[in-house]
Amino acid sequence: MPFMQNLSNAVVLAGTYILMAAGLTMVYGVLKVLHIAHAAVYTIGAFIGLLVFTWAGNFWLALAVAMLVSGIVGVLIYRGTYHYMLDAPRTVPLIASIGMFVMLTDLLQKDFLMGPYQKALPAGGAGLPRIQTSWFSLTPKQVLILVVTAALLAVVYLIMTRTRIGLGWQAAAMDRDMAAAVGVNLNRVIAFNFFLGSALAGAAGVLVGVYNNSVFATMGDLPSYKAFIIIVLGGMGSLPGTIIASLLLALVENLMVASVGYVLPRDAIAFLVLILMLMFRPHGLLGQE
Repeated sequence: MPFMQNLSNAVVLAGTYILMAAGLTMVYGVLKVLHIAHAAVYTIGAFIGLLVFTWAGNFWLALAVAMLVSGIVGVLIYRGTYHYMLDAPRTVPLIASIGMFVMLTDLLQKDFLMGPYQKALPAGGAGLPRIQTSWFSLTPKQVLILVVTAALLAVVYLIMTRTRIGLGWQAAAMDRDMAAAVGVNLNRVIAFNFFLGSALAGAAGVLVGVYNNSVFATMGDLPSYKAFIIIVLGGMGSLPGTIIASLLLALVENLMVASVGYVLPRDAIAFLVLILMLMFRPHGLLGQE
């Protein structure tokens, strides 16, 4: 019973990790840029979700609007910064991304936006039921995270494997110049990549805000490095690797805390896993050597 409960809790936690890190992986796969400002998009998604839920009282509407706004913000970040740095050394967009993250986080802390204090997002489980079995139980909020994560991953899979733009992503990830030479519209492909990846981050922000009943301007600080750890563990640019690494990291965190307690801070466990992975498999779980 305790093991199965810890396992189910780990899967729920992994759902939020996957949505946050998937967009970062998608951007890196195409541009080879560590998009640190992605964590600010996550916070913006939570903030928009809070505003819409406060106004309309409907979680699904809040989630949809938050994803739309987050996607648009992601495209604006690409068009305003990375678009002009595609041929620059990779350290240039990395530094720009860090600056963008700091700027957006500081801006969100202003009183006319989120302010410096936490705000509640009491959306509950959006009408979903509690699941109770003899092995484990899931609260409505946990069920909500699993349902939304599974649905969004299915959409991403269909786009990547069944549409021309998904094939364009794969071509651009292999060789941008060659992809452009065979007719791939790089601007459109990359912009939609940012839109979808940022929309996933916005969804993660809303779900975490609902789960913790808390939204605040600096909530992206922790995900900014946790998502980086996940994409390194999974193999830089590998979406399946990101999913596996998210599950692995969440499972290790939950089981270690359950078995040995808080000998290490929970978030320090992620760095311990990263160090061990870099020692024995530096290219990640599904990375190419």
